[in-house]
Amino acid sequence: MVDSTTSVRESHADDESRGAEMAAEDTDSGRVTTGAEGQNKGNGFVGEVIDDGNVNFSTVSQARARKLIDNTDPKRTSNLSSNESSQAIDAAKDLYLKAGQVPGGKIVKDLESHKFWKTQPVARFNETFQHNEEGPIQVPDIDSISASPPALAIEGFEWVTVDLTNDTEMNEVYDLLKYHYVEDDEGTLRFRYPKAMLKWAMMSPGWKKQWHIGIRIGRTLCAFISAIPIVLRVKATTMHASEVNFLCVHKKLRSKRLTPILIKEITRLCNLEGIWQAIYTAGIILPTPIITCRYFHRPLNWEKLYEVGFSHVPSNSRPSYQIGKYALPSRASTRGLREMQERDLGSVHSLLERYLNRFDIAPKFTQDECEHWLLYKKDSTEERVVWTYVVEDDSKNITDFFSFYGLESSVIGHPKHSVVRTAYTFYYASEAGLTTPLDKGALETRLNSLMNNALILAKKHGFDVFNAPSIMDNGLFLEQQKFGPGTGQLHYYLFNYRVHPIAGGVDQDNNLDKDGLGGLGLVML
Repeated sequence: MVDSTTSVRESHADDESRGAEMAAEDTDSGRVTTGAEGQNKGNGFVGEVIDDGNVNFSTVSQARARKLIDNTDPKRTSNLSSNESSQAIDAAKDLYLKAGQVPGGKIVKDLESHKFWKTQPVARFNETFQHNEEGPIQVPDIDSISASPPALAIEGFEWVTVDLTNDTEMNEVYDLLKYHYVEDDEGTLRFRYPKAMLKWAMMSPGWKKQWHIGIRIGRTLCAFISAIPIVLRVKATTMHASEVNFLCVHKKLRSKRLTPILIKEITRLCNLEGIWQAIYTAGIILPTPIITCRYFHRPLNWEKLYEVGFSHVPSNSRPSYQIGKYALPSRASTRGLREMQERDLGSVHSLLERYLNRFDIAPKFTQDECEHWLLYKKDSTEERVVWTYVVEDDSKNITDFFSFYGLESSVIGHPKHSVVRTAYTFYYASEAGLTTPLDKGALETRLNSLMNNALILAKKHGFDVFNAPSIMDNGLFLEQQKFGPGTGQLHYYLFNYRVHPIAGGVDQDNNLDKDGLGGLGLVML
């Protein structure tokens, strides 16, 4: 069975656009810049649990919540007022939302309160349905789709198609994202997407120029959204899909309700291609998560992270201990490990395809897509964004591979450091995970060996911290490789598609759950 899907990656927005309409009118990207010790550096938002158990989506920063939660340690509560203690408990309750579920009790901001989402075909909170009822919520007629974009009610605003092959227009997108996409609460760290990363993310095989759209006022690009085609499998259903990314609105225009207009327009463009569903992510609760995962962080250069305020010294510790704790060998140790080459494409593609079949939700890559996402060509003139390594046995067979991609954050106003370089786990696969029956212990041992090598190589390439969400089989190596849990959560949603909650690697208390793996095999940039 083949359906059609759109994948929406919604951008981060700041305080200006939030308030009571936060979840209805704008959404968080779910990509949070978090410290390696779990201190959230993203401008995220958490709910505040009020006395009667209702959830009020208020603008309490996750960094503040993290600080309050730290102070709930019984040894440290003596210096807190009763009000601060209450805030800490409330923030903790929300930060540790039940994985894959909406918070229990009455939800103040229910679907009817979501001005935008209540008009969309999305699952309702606490909706019950049978497994044979999983699937599309609506089946629209392509003839009913408007041939024109929605009107922009603000004088001087106009729709534009952005040509990313044009250096001038690419620079406009780069500048918009650099200054308006994601920034931490204190304004000291800001994501910096290099142009090579933007090309890699938005110009994959089959990319469509008309799916890179923006809004201008005069000569200024003030809003942007993009999409790329993918094929997505949800359980037994394979869907023609698109992945929407880099939704960004200029900070001064966050109150102009441009986010729902951008979502409507990218939906319309995908609908014109016969694509009716969507998969998207947010760091806040919307109607209704199908997967909830948690970010984990592993310092590679702890001293630098400490100096820029990205990490902190735990109580009863000292900097020298932390530096030693996160030290790594100077060389990778796995026999047969080497950088991926073009001749490995067929083997890597086959291995990845078989490995992803283990998960409930995963992409279906062609070999061309595998090449695009994983293979770095040494003759390329572009800045490098992805690193992939394979393990070759004595018979020249590829038995394992792993990959990571890199992203920089500008450090604003620091006298010594200008950037923090972050590596993110990307796709990996191992023959150890393909045995019948699965030998989970053998897979855990193998993944720990592979990911230890990934950490060593990432540090060799100058990265300062290594981030990984609790998806795929990451839960088998996160603790042993000294990843610390962050406060950031990432919720996955399906638009116009109903499916029961899927395991995201954390339990109902938001703790790592090795028995709750195998749900998600899709990595969202």
